[in-house]
Amino acid sequence: MVEHLSIGIDIGGTNLRLALVDGRGNIRRRSRTDSAIAEGRAAFCARLVAGIDELRSAAESSGAAIAGIGAGVPGLIGRDGLIHSSVNMRPLDGFNLAAFLRERTGVPSVCGNDANLIALGEQAFGAGRRFSSCMVITIGTGLGSGLILDGRLWTGSGGFAAEFGHVTVDPEGVLCSCGNKGCLEQYVSAGALVRFARELLPRELLANLEGALDARMVADLARQREGGALAAFERMGRWLGIALASLVATLNLEAVVIGGGVAASFDLLLPTLTAELAQRCFPQFTSGCTIVKTELGDDAGLLGGAALAGTVA
Repeated sequence: MVEHLSIGIDIGGTNLRLALVDGRGNIRRRSRTDSAIAEGRAAFCARLVAGIDELRSAAESSGAAIAGIGAGVPGLIGRDGLIHSSVNMRPLDGFNLAAFLRERTGVPSVCGNDANLIALGEQAFGAGRRFSSCMVITIGTGLGSGLILDGRLWTGSGGFAAEFGHVTVDPEGVLCSCGNKGCLEQYVSAGALVRFARELLPRELLANLEGALDARMVADLARQREGGALAAFERMGRWLGIALASLVATLNLEAVVIGGGVAASFDLLLPTLTAELAQRCFPQFTSGCTIVKTELGDDAGLLGGAALAGTVA
């Protein structure tokens, strides 16, 4: 019997990553190259197709076949695979990547928001496996999110649902790149953590730092029990708790799964986050909602792409 494998693709502003994945979530082969999106859509698509061809050849040489292709892209991606807007991948705006891949490869292909695919990967193979309803949040340069309801990825009427990072938490707050003021992403992200730290750390400490302050340095200072760094994490945990309280009260979720670069400091966020939830939600909501870390790391998007490919294979 011929084994059927999927190709998961994680497209970012810097890296283009692909993986050959089996039905149990094992990555058989992977590849990485520069996205180099500044070179334009045609050049990017050529690199993408070359990566797919490489993995397809590897599968066929082992007697396997490609059943489907699933790609994750940052931005607003419609149900049909049309990229409506991608801040980090502007040459792809207005491009239907799913249709392009189907035409060029002859393989069933689907495209979705990258954070949604991370959620799908964690739900299929990672920390979300034991939950039927959860929100998966990635905290890094921005705040990405994907929503699993009753065991299925929830994308809304047009495919754009779960943009949790653009929920308004402060109506007259910090201006967001989306044009709104006070989006959650401006208070829960690596950049927000650094901004808070600059406000809270002693001036003499900031003056003596070697290199530019970043989220990892703030975390290191917090682990050394520096008060300003600890307060920065507390402030970020509070903002996340405020936003999550509304979500948990609305959806009665089983879990919130937190990942991304800042998730390495999950333990520094958790106390304030859980305290804020307890203060703002009925205990019936919080007692049934677990806060956990992601398990798949950087592979979540690749595995989510493979899982999404399984829906069209």
